[in-house]
Amino acid sequence: MLHPIRQWAPRLRHVSTDEQTTAPQVAELQAAGCTDIRSETGSGASRARPVLARLLREIAAGDTLVVVRIDRLARSLSHLLEVIEAVEARGAHFRSLHDPIDTASPQGKFTLQVLGAAAELERALIRERTMAGLASARAAGRVGGNPGLKRGDSAARRKVARARDESYLARLEASAGEWVPLVRRHRPDMPWRDLARLVNARRPAGTPPWTAERLRRAVSRFVREGLLPETVLARARPAPGDDRLLAVVAAIKGADPRITLQGICHRLEEMRERTPRGRTDWQPSSVKMLVDRARERGLLGRG
Repeated sequence: MLHPIRQWAPRLRHVSTDEQTTAPQVAELQAAGCTDIRSETGSGASRARPVLARLLREIAAGDTLVVVRIDRLARSLSHLLEVIEAVEARGAHFRSLHDPIDTASPQGKFTLQVLGAAAELERALIRERTMAGLASARAAGRVGGNPGLKRGDSAARRKVARARDESYLARLEASAGEWVPLVRRHRPDMPWRDLARLVNARRPAGTPPWTAERLRRAVSRFVREGLLPETVLARARPAPGDDRLLAVVAAIKGADPRITLQGICHRLEEMRERTPRGRTDWQPSSVKMLVDRARERGLLGRG
């Protein structure tokens, strides 16, 4: 074992034949000291891998993600680099037993830099070939598209719909840390519009904003998967304007008990909430009044 820490290992089995087995991979991973081995069955070319998405959310700083070979994890260089970047962003490491990649070592990091340059070249070549192919097809009078979909084939439509749904679920799982905790805490007590604004106030920079409808669809999808209880979809009781503002302030304070009054001011301004007098700029004194009233009404614990 290279590190006295927990090592993770996804067993990604490709299903091109019925004779394939993951037993040899498991034996190698166990021999390498892996203590948590995950298994996922799916197409080798598909990026929609819920088990891998959950693993990337659960892996902690100091852990090592181990694979037997990189083709067990990804079938494209760009996807491999995306996974490794996600692992490193969590403060963890990546290691392949049969490839010279170990991000905990200087040699492994150098190999990763070479792979990054190769991936950029690969993307440039693919774009160039794609543009040339499209130009040639248009010159010949051919129009692209899925033949099955053009014929109205129901099997082709189902296949495309299934692929889109898998991709959608994978994207939701990747962003679940942004919104699932808030959904569990505040639904159905908080209306969707206010909850979406609260999620947006905490979302990472550069990510698209949530709308109430988009958030409701995401929650509904997680409910169908059994990842959230059905109660979160119950209708919220419309609250008067003042009560709604108290609920928003209580939600911000409840999500981060150590936040300062000035911090709550910034959150409210980011959410474009207006003060009780209709102003756009908030003062700590106004926030303190709302926090105190929220405690009086039992929306916050005493403190």
